[in-house]
Amino acid sequence: MNARFHAPDARSAGEEIALPGEEARHLTRVLRLGVGDAVRVFDGRGHEFAASVTSVARDAVRVRLEEACPAAREATVAITLAQAVLKGDRMDDVVRDAVMMGVAAIQPIVTTRTEVSIAALARGRRRERWERVAIASAKQCGRAVVPPVHEPVTFDALVSRLAATEAVVPIMLVEPSAGGEVVSLSALSPTPPTAATALVGPEGGWTEEEIAAAAPVCRLVSLGGRTLRADAMALVAIAALFSRWGEY
Repeated sequence: MNARFHAPDARSAGEEIALPGEEARHLTRVLRLGVGDAVRVFDGRGHEFAASVTSVARDAVRVRLEEACPAAREATVAITLAQAVLKGDRMDDVVRDAVMMGVAAIQPIVTTRTEVSIAALARGRRRERWERVAIASAKQCGRAVVPPVHEPVTFDALVSRLAATEAVVPIMLVEPSAGGEVVSLSALSPTPPTAATALVGPEGGWTEEEIAAAAPVCRLVSLGGRTLRADAMALVAIAALFSRWGEY
């Protein structure tokens, strides 16, 4: 397949558009493509086009959208990954893998044991970084949709929001020994819901208070007796949920 580029301004075949700066630099400096080369362009909202490069000037690249192409199918169940923010680059890996697996959105959350505050995340422009990671992952895996990365929220704010939303099935991934009524993932109904939110905790796990606060709202679900790393849990959980609901 030809190299793919994300261009939110792509709308219809026949038009000529400029690639965003970072995409233009990737085309010229990394891939070293030039005028006349065939590429693919997707808008991040589910539309993809066959295109060709029409002009290259430093980091300014223009392409002509030649024809619409079939986009990769999106998952039937719209899963939002509500991931407790992890240390260092581990959150980047989770965002990359979640997009690759097919999530509909990513909601970073700050929990009791999260080692960073919402204010610090804003100062570090972490959301903008995760958005770039999401775009890169969509480019690589062939998705024409770039899942939104929402503004980080506190755990309490997320639980309150889920309590007020009836259309979403909320699932909290917990250790088998967690308090409350913990069920195996296989106990979930195989009938796929329209949308679900999967809550995954930080390196130190959920506190007892967080589990107690979420229990009236979320299904407490275990993935077995082994303790998984926080950065692996999301990938395993998404794959297991999609498998349970017939996505694979």
